[in-house]
Order: sequence, then structure tokens, then C-alpha cells
Amino acid sequence: MQDIEIILENKPGALALMGEALGKNKISLEGGGVFQNGEISIAHFLEAEADRAKKELAKVEIEVVKINDVIIQKLRQDVPGQLGMFCRRMAEANVNILTQYRDHSNQLIVIVDDYQKGKKVSEEWIKEWGS
Repeated sequence: MQDIEIILENKPGALALMGEALGKNKISLEGGGVFQNGEISIAHFLEAEADRAKKELAKVEIEVVKINDVIIQKLRQDVPGQLGMFCRRMAEANVNILTQYRDHSNQLIVIVDDYQKGKKVSEEWIKEWGS
């Protein structure tokens, strides 16, 4: 799985066009979101076929800015504060979280500035918390 970072026009129908283009090509999104930023919207979606999604979106003039590697982390829902604790671990390792959202399985999806260091933090977290 990878994250596709997309620029959409901030206007009615832009997200519909994106969803239709992917849907007609049987490309399913696994989680993500869209955030308005002035004249544009920035979207991040988890995708199993990121390169194919990028090609199909280009056909309808939707720009995929970047394909990002992701850290997929399960947090324990029975322990309050897990998000803060996990993010603090990243900060202590000097890893900056660039984007964070959840997938359809309620797992934390994180894009970081240093994937290798972030992956190490995630692996240590799993050993400690078993999630």
C-alpha cells in the first residue's frame, strides 16, 4: 500500500471526477481524506495500485503530486492517548509526521520525512504494545 497525494481544484465536482475515474477502472481507495487549501484541495488516499491510479487520474487531468511510502500502525483503542504516545515516539526519534489519517480498518496511516527511522519506531512500538 502507498499513499497518493493529489491536487484537486477546489470546486464542485472535482472529487466526484476523481472517484468516478478510479471507480470505472476498478481502483479502490482504502482510506484518506481531502482538505481545502484556498483555490485547491489536497487529497491523500491509501492505494494498493498507486502507479495505476496516477495514470488513470492523469487521463482526466487530475494531478498526483507524489506517491508516498506509508507506515501502517494499529493503535490500541482500549488505551487512551495512544495517538499522542506514538507521535511522541516519532518526535523523540526526530521523525516529522507529514500526513496522518486512518484506513478502512481503523489503522493509523502515517507519512513521515524519514521513512526508515519512522519504520524503526513503528516496529519497536509493535514489540512493546503488540498492536
